[in-house]
Amino acid sequence: MKNVLVGCAAIITGANQGLGAVIARSFVQAGASVMLCARDEIKLGIVADELRTTCRPGQRVEVLRADVSKAADVERLLAASLGAFPQIQILVNNAGVYGPKGAIDTVDWDEWVQAIEINLFGSILMARALLPHFRAQQYGKIIQLSGGGATVPLPFISAYAASKAGIVRFMETLAEEVKADGIDVNCIAPGGLNTRLLNEVLEAGPEKVGQAFYERSLRQQAEGGAPLERGAELAVYLASAASNGLTGKLISAIWDPWENFEEYMTDLQKSDIYTLRRIVPQDRGRKWGDA
Repeated sequence: MKNVLVGCAAIITGANQGLGAVIARSFVQAGASVMLCARDEIKLGIVADELRTTCRPGQRVEVLRADVSKAADVERLLAASLGAFPQIQILVNNAGVYGPKGAIDTVDWDEWVQAIEINLFGSILMARALLPHFRAQQYGKIIQLSGGGATVPLPFISAYAASKAGIVRFMETLAEEVKADGIDVNCIAPGGLNTRLLNEVLEAGPEKVGQAFYERSLRQQAEGGAPLERGAELAVYLASAASNGLTGKLISAIWDPWENFEEYMTDLQKSDIYTLRRIVPQDRGRKWGDA
C-alpha cells in the first residue's frame, strides 16, 4: 500500500494517541496530507510535530483541537480542513471513549450519555458534515473505528457497547444512502488493543467491569494485544482506490482476508457478508419456526 494516498487529504479524529496516532502516521507514510483533531491539544501537537518530520514535498499535517460531540466544533473543524485542503477525500472516525464502567443502574447517567454523544453522535456529526463535500466531488471514503461492543454484549461497559453497535448499523445504513454518490462507508474492528482503554479497564478492576472481562483484559495485556499497525494498514486500504466499491462492511483487521478482497469483490458487493444480522434458529442447526 505504499504511496496509495498521494494527493489525498484526510480528517482523522482522536488522532492524539493510540490507534488514531498510528493511523495518522500510516496515512502520512502512504502519501496523504492530514488534518488531525482531538480534545487534548498538547498530545495532538506532539503527534503532529513528529509526523511533519516525515512529510514529503507537497504533504501537510494540520491540527485543530475539537470535540466531535459538539456540532459547533465539527463545523469549525470542517471549515479549517477545507481551508487547508481544497479537496478532502477521506474521513476516519476514530475518536471514542469507554464511558462509565459498572452496572447500568449504578453508573453516572451524565457520563453514560456523554459516551454515547462522543462515540455515536460524534461519528454521525462528522459524516453528516462532510457528505455535501463528498457528494459534490462524487467521491469519498468514510472509515469508522468499531470495537468488540458492536458484535458481542459487554456487561458493565454498556455505553460503549450500545454506541458501537449503533454506529455500525448507522454506517451500514449510510452506505446504502450514498452508494450512488461514489462514497464508500466501512467499519474496522481493530482487535483488542493495548491502549489507554485497556488501562482504564484494569484500573477499574473486576468490581466495576466484571471478573470475566477483567481476566480477559489481563491476558490481553500480558500477550501484547492486537498490533495497532494492523488496524492502521486496513484503514489505509479502505482509504485507497483499491477498495473502491467496497461499502457497508464491518471488517476485522486481524481475522478477515482484506488484503485479498480484490478476488472476492463481486461477492462482497452483492452479499451481506461482514454485516450485522440477526441469528435465526436455522443458523444454529435448529428447526424452530420452519415454514
